[in-house]
Amino acid sequence: MLPTLTYIERLAREAGAILRAGYNMEHQVKYKGIIDPVTEVDHQSEAYLLGEVRRDFPDHHIFSEESGVIQGDDTHIWYIDPLDGTVNYAHHVPIFTVSIAYAFGGRTTLGAVYDPMRDELFTAERGKGAFINGQRLRVSTATDLQRSLLVTGFPYDAWNTEHDNFANFVKFAKLTQGVRRLGSAALDLSYVAAGRFDGFWELSLKPWDVAAGGLICEEAGGSVTNVHGDADYISPPQSILATAPGIHVRMLEELRKK
Repeated sequence: MLPTLTYIERLAREAGAILRAGYNMEHQVKYKGIIDPVTEVDHQSEAYLLGEVRRDFPDHHIFSEESGVIQGDDTHIWYIDPLDGTVNYAHHVPIFTVSIAYAFGGRTTLGAVYDPMRDELFTAERGKGAFINGQRLRVSTATDLQRSLLVTGFPYDAWNTEHDNFANFVKFAKLTQGVRRLGSAALDLSYVAAGRFDGFWELSLKPWDVAAGGLICEEAGGSVTNVHGDADYISPPQSILATAPGIHVRMLEELRKK
């Protein structure tokens, strides 16, 4: 038995309800890195999601942000981020999501990104399109970088890595209408899919950050690669560029420049 889109939609909404219920509470914040927090609600959401998946698909392989790798049959792989946007959540900024993806035979086939504060559920099934709360999504028709609005993010070790993304941020801020930083890669990708942003790039991510959102963006007609133009944006070393097709080549050209 394989999971269905309806199944992961239910998981995303239920986990989102956990995040929404805990949002206004004082959080128990711990740190996985100097500026990389995790809250008790991350763990509550993940416990629910892993409990459901392991009960219903006990042999499947799982990558989850807080628990890491749960070994299983890697013909079936789950990518789970129980709270994408923990820094926002810990500071009571209402920009965060639940992100769930399922891959069969090495190819992502199902994805759901749920924003519980806006009750927006972004979903996709490979070959069947992308949707927000049941309404079809399409990326923007942007062809002019100067008139485009972009979004990006930065790594948690930005102070000691050559891939800090700051130079690219300054460059694109001068070449476009503007560059935003929301703090949730899954939401960034979903907003590109919805045409709210024209493009998103980031240099250092994890599979659970981009698996669901990447599929949603692809199914909405977006061009999705790594920053070198290769189709694989899941395997390490990870990076991603997701855009309206009309600006993809132009952004690749700029990202390749030193």
